[in-house]
Amino acid sequence: MVKRYGRVLLKLSGESLAGQQGYGLDSSVLQEYAHAITTVAHQGTQVAIVVGGGNIFRGLQGVEAGFARAKGDQMGMLSTVINSMALAQWIEMEGGKAVVFTATPMMPIAQHYSLDGANASLERGEVVLLAGGTGNPYFTTDSAAALRAAELRCDALLKGTRVDGVYTADPEKDPSARKYTRLTFADAYEKRLKIMDLTAFTLCQENHVPIVVFNMNGKGNLERLLAGEEMGTLVEN
Repeated sequence: MVKRYGRVLLKLSGESLAGQQGYGLDSSVLQEYAHAITTVAHQGTQVAIVVGGGNIFRGLQGVEAGFARAKGDQMGMLSTVINSMALAQWIEMEGGKAVVFTATPMMPIAQHYSLDGANASLERGEVVLLAGGTGNPYFTTDSAAALRAAELRCDALLKGTRVDGVYTADPEKDPSARKYTRLTFADAYEKRLKIMDLTAFTLCQENHVPIVVFNMNGKGNLERLLAGEEMGTLVEN
């Protein structure tokens, strides 16, 4: 992490957009994230974003409630569209330019994703929000983030969390937990570290997309990370 990344994919959880209330959308969080994203976009970093949908509906919750897995996952995909639309709106209000692409056609709500279309938007300096997962059930938004990062030839996948990296144990529960600053994919596999799901992790490893896990909630963290400051945990081949 000694250089600035020119093009990144930022992965955010849906739960993070809920703030302290734990569900729905928190306008203060949307504003903070939008400000941070708009700042780095104005500084020249091309930013693509994948947001989860757990603050509204998670596919596995649907299964527990009696829905078929495919239908539950589709409902979860729609939740990611709502979150992406909300974040795009706040980016626009912060003076940025944003466009939402969906994995399945949803015109006129958003544009249907295509590699050429997303690339063109990034080249124009627009923040690209990639909603609807992969468009298929049984795949998480982590997997969608890894897939899009590989497709768009991003320099890194940035996983924004509420902790400042990957630890030997949950730092919120174990005060003796130690943070890793750098890991190889093989190390993370061997240590069974829960960074992303296995499909996402393998996609990043095979396509040489480094993962940076960092605290998105720290003010200025995204800007400092992209400016080259050592931050969070870097996972690479």
